[in-house]
Amino acid sequence: MAGNTPLPSQKTLDDLKKAFAEFQQAYPTFDAESLAALRAKEYARLDELGHIYLDYTGGGLYAESQLAEHMNILRGGVYGNPHSNNPTSVAATRLDEHARAYVLEYFNADPEEYTVVFTQNASGALKLVGEAYPFEAGGRYLLTFDNHNSVNGIREFARAKGATFTYAPVLPPELRMDERRLNELLDQAQPGQNNLFAYPAQSNFSGVQHSLEWIEKAQAKGWDVLLDAAAYSPTNSLDLSRWHPDFVSLSFYKICGYPTGVGCLLARRTALRKLHRPWFAGGTITIASVQGDGYYLQDGEAAFEDGTINYLNLPAVEIGLRYMASVGIDTIHERVITLTDWLLDHLLELHHSNGAPVIYLYGPASTQQRGSTVTINFFDPSGKLFDYRQVELQANTVNISLRTGCFCNPGAGEQAHGLTAEDLSDCFHRGERMSFEEFIKVMSGRVKDAVGAVRVSLGIATNFADVYHFVQFAKTFIDRTA
Repeated sequence: MAGNTPLPSQKTLDDLKKAFAEFQQAYPTFDAESLAALRAKEYARLDELGHIYLDYTGGGLYAESQLAEHMNILRGGVYGNPHSNNPTSVAATRLDEHARAYVLEYFNADPEEYTVVFTQNASGALKLVGEAYPFEAGGRYLLTFDNHNSVNGIREFARAKGATFTYAPVLPPELRMDERRLNELLDQAQPGQNNLFAYPAQSNFSGVQHSLEWIEKAQAKGWDVLLDAAAYSPTNSLDLSRWHPDFVSLSFYKICGYPTGVGCLLARRTALRKLHRPWFAGGTITIASVQGDGYYLQDGEAAFEDGTINYLNLPAVEIGLRYMASVGIDTIHERVITLTDWLLDHLLELHHSNGAPVIYLYGPASTQQRGSTVTINFFDPSGKLFDYRQVELQANTVNISLRTGCFCNPGAGEQAHGLTAEDLSDCFHRGERMSFEEFIKVMSGRVKDAVGAVRVSLGIATNFADVYHFVQFAKTFIDRTA
């Protein structure tokens, strides 16, 4: 191990070995051997540097072979800006269009039905939909409390164009959809108007997996459906021959770690034709004129890719997705869900000497219809909260990378922590900007636990030792005073 991480004692190693043997007995189908080989070959830097990486919902980890293959492509050719027909431009265009085609193949999307719009990230894809969707008076934007801020932000486009926006609640403690209320809201689609329904396939706050069956149900009631798959796709198969959302937002670094700065909007061609861009840019037009005061947009995805696409990194997208396919997304899913099951059980077993629980879990306690994102807070024997910022600082000292805060998902957090509209209204009508620290100060005392939380998330390279060490870290809070 490197840095400030101490070498483990023999007792620590023996305890880990014993726990691993018990784990294997409890989960006999877990393929630890192939995972160990993959980790040694592609992610050896984790153990060499002593890292316990538990922030896969924040960002995936790249494999060594991804970097090598991408560098070989760059070293072996000369690639120019694709907006031309010279030899280097043609070479870049060929690679980029190959990547575009493979994205469709990876998600099993019919190229006659779907197209790929490359963006900077999932947020960029969501903004494209928000700014170009034909919101108008009489139309509706429906979204769930459980959504990333980039989905929440679309409400401002709807508001500006006179459309109505409404939130469908999720219900504590599991934070699953209130299906009765959602059905009522879906029934409010206005015939002949443009209605957009947005929700995440998997919550980046609680790990809840919201049913993909809502896609077809909503469409049957007159809604276009925007599915945020950023947290779902790294460890789950999204088959677009089975499910047919109108729009899907993705960030590739969350799936395969590299490259960053590239995402996409997977859009049904019929849905893409409904969008009206509020501006034009280089690459999005066939022609534009200064004196003629006009322009014509390109057809299809080209009309939405502003400026020059990230042409040197797009080949790395295909490399990363092919790598994920070679490991097997179903294999990855089974591994992380098995480890998540063990982690949940052992965290919920932790109690202080007086019987009080050490942690509170936000979200499902089982692995049924949930992913590998686990969000918790720590409490002392008297029920007093440990400040999640202090928990993160202590995790840092033992080289555990986790995430704390609200995770850009305020709605799920508000429902989880019991915050009401009355609690929050004065924070946004005071005429001056409020910082996050000020918000925490104002909210303290209004709720029983916290404004934020501690999140750990598992991914392609997570092994038993990672989750075991986090449980050992959690045990250090037993019988401590906050």
